[in-house]
Amino acid sequence: MEKTDVVVVGSGPTGLLLAAELALAGVDVVVLDKLPERPVQAKALNLQPRTAEVLDLRGLLDDAHQRAIATVTEGHFARLPVPLSYDGWSARRPYQVGIPQARVEELLEERVVGHGIRVRYGHELVGLAQDEAGVTATVRGPDGDERTLRAAYLAACDGGRSTVRKLLEVPFPGTEPRAFGIVADVVLSQGSEGVPTQWTSTAKLFAGKAPAGRVTALIPLDEPGHYQLFTIGPDIRPESRDAPVTKAELEVALQASYGEEAEIAEVRQATRFTDASRQVEQYRVGRVLLAGDAAHIHLLAGAQGMNLGIQDAMNLGWKLAAEVRGRAPEGLLDTYHAERHPVAAEVLENTQAQGVFMFAKEDPGVDALRGLFTKLLAQPEVNRYLAGRISGFGIRYPMDDAGASHELLGARMPDVRLVDGRWASELLRTGRGVLLTAEPAFTDAARPWADRVDAVRVPEIPLTGEAADALLIRPDGYVCWTAPAPAKGLETALTNWFGAPA
Repeated sequence: MEKTDVVVVGSGPTGLLLAAELALAGVDVVVLDKLPERPVQAKALNLQPRTAEVLDLRGLLDDAHQRAIATVTEGHFARLPVPLSYDGWSARRPYQVGIPQARVEELLEERVVGHGIRVRYGHELVGLAQDEAGVTATVRGPDGDERTLRAAYLAACDGGRSTVRKLLEVPFPGTEPRAFGIVADVVLSQGSEGVPTQWTSTAKLFAGKAPAGRVTALIPLDEPGHYQLFTIGPDIRPESRDAPVTKAELEVALQASYGEEAEIAEVRQATRFTDASRQVEQYRVGRVLLAGDAAHIHLLAGAQGMNLGIQDAMNLGWKLAAEVRGRAPEGLLDTYHAERHPVAAEVLENTQAQGVFMFAKEDPGVDALRGLFTKLLAQPEVNRYLAGRISGFGIRYPMDDAGASHELLGARMPDVRLVDGRWASELLRTGRGVLLTAEPAFTDAARPWADRVDAVRVPEIPLTGEAADALLIRPDGYVCWTAPAPAKGLETALTNWFGAPA
């Protein structure tokens, strides 16, 4: 029986980032994937602004930029004609990074390999049992032989059809599909006219003359004539979810929206999806944690799926590592569910609302609602609220704080530039907590946690909003304690989030 600290099932963006976070904290990890190799299909195509910030916390964003195909300066809500603006969120980089999911997986796998971990492709989980001391996983390898893995914890990052979820018989409640879609990598024939050639705004990629009740978009990739074709609607229900996608089927969808001159020369990859919306009731089942699509699925609206999973992994990684290493305060691991379940529930809510606008056929009531919502989106407060929800900037976790109340408490730490020239994000590259302070008393108080928290003295904290004398920042970039001078409750906050003092 092979032994490890954590088994991660699934090597998509969620599983790979989680493995990287665990390895960064010195945890032994085994990553399994039943596929024989990493897939190359584009699937998701962008990093929302907050997800880009998350990668920047670990020094991965520059690499993502080098592999990106676009910078997307605005978002959308249900294709309504008023774009979502990222202004007002104190963002250093107020844009989405247009990058295929396969390239995100590529750069994350490189980071995992850099920690000495190899993804075990062709290894399928076929059995799972857990007890008070750990988890036993039965794995079938490429040769057909079955082996046993023993770990303290197991993380299910194996997608919407999660094997782990099924083996545990975890319910997956939600709504049945009403709309059916296809996402495909296609090459268009030369001479195809009326198709987009640049990607700077996602909303502008949707076809304006798609049939009522259907949404179609062409997203330019990085080769001439190479596109991702996205189409969904209630009227394209296949005989089965696994029915092969045909070139003729894609061409009908393409020409209905872009004209008969648009032709497909090659279909490289194609897969089906639906607008089913589901979420598990608990993200933790004993010693098994569920993350990404294994925990929640929803309509592909606003490009939120991959981002939701990556941020699940960032929230879970440092907490699970602390638990494995025996440093976690009581209840820390349970905050993963408490914090991330409501975030995904909001995503399910906003994607279902977008689906009402996107798939409704001729309906005066929906037309009136669409007109009203368009006017509301033009209001700065409403626009900022929805932009915050979809981009991830607006996430704010509840904090039981013993210090002063502050507008950043529970929110992401803005990537401000410090007096010494460093960006705040650079302080978190090691995956440790950070105490950013202008007061020597705070530095002295944090010294017993020096093995887990870096105390960084600066002349001042350059915030654009409410001032603060000290900010305690978790490894995932969220502020968990703030204070004006003199110090109040810092030791309590350090203990609550990082464990007992050394």
